[in-house]
Amino acid sequence: MQQATSLTGPTIKADVLIVDDEPAIRDMLAFALQRVGMTTRSAEDAEHALHAIADKRPDIVLLDWMMPGISGLDLARRLRREDFTRDLPIIMLTARAAEDDRVHGLDCGVDDYLIKPFSPRELIARVKALLRRTSHTDAEGCITSGDIILDGESHQVKVKGQLVSMGPTEYRLLEFFMSHVGKAYNRTQLLDHVWGTNVYVEERTVDVHIRRLRVALGQYHVAHYIQTIRGHGYRFSPHAISN
Repeated sequence: MQQATSLTGPTIKADVLIVDDEPAIRDMLAFALQRVGMTTRSAEDAEHALHAIADKRPDIVLLDWMMPGISGLDLARRLRREDFTRDLPIIMLTARAAEDDRVHGLDCGVDDYLIKPFSPRELIARVKALLRRTSHTDAEGCITSGDIILDGESHQVKVKGQLVSMGPTEYRLLEFFMSHVGKAYNRTQLLDHVWGTNVYVEERTVDVHIRRLRVALGQYHVAHYIQTIRGHGYRFSPHAISN
């Protein structure tokens, strides 16, 4: 990669998974991203990447095309087939500059395409742009839906200006719901997205935490935002009508 003199701009809170078989490239990417406040994890191949994603879903993936075993392109296809990663932002990193290659990569579901060599400035600009397109948060890291404001920086939730106390699992559940307003999810999907695919808990666990979340929100008369979809699961909507 080309060297950059400096990296400027506000701190960016994001968890980035770097998938590349070359340690030097992984280290350079991690260094550049960490300088602007991002946290990074690395995987040397597709198999390690899948384990890392299952442990904790990242905010964005930087994916090398040419890797031994499963290629970056095949990994992108697999991620797009799974519910847990269908909408996971992906930037493909490759030395293949031909137009047909770029089109092929985009057709496989990657969101952006970065040609090697590239500068850290360009990398960060592309990451920031993709995060803006796919994020539900505002410039301060807050998600607002109806009367609820969830602050990703402080991990606090406010309803009608009042601070709401809730457990960490209820917080993650609410964060997921507020990032996917209006979409219905069954219990298995919620377990995968909120608890992770490597965590083995019973589906009834979802119901327990839904009840706790409703109790926390019910103090401020917004528990009805979380709707039960009979025979399916749950949906979050600030337009739901209170009983």
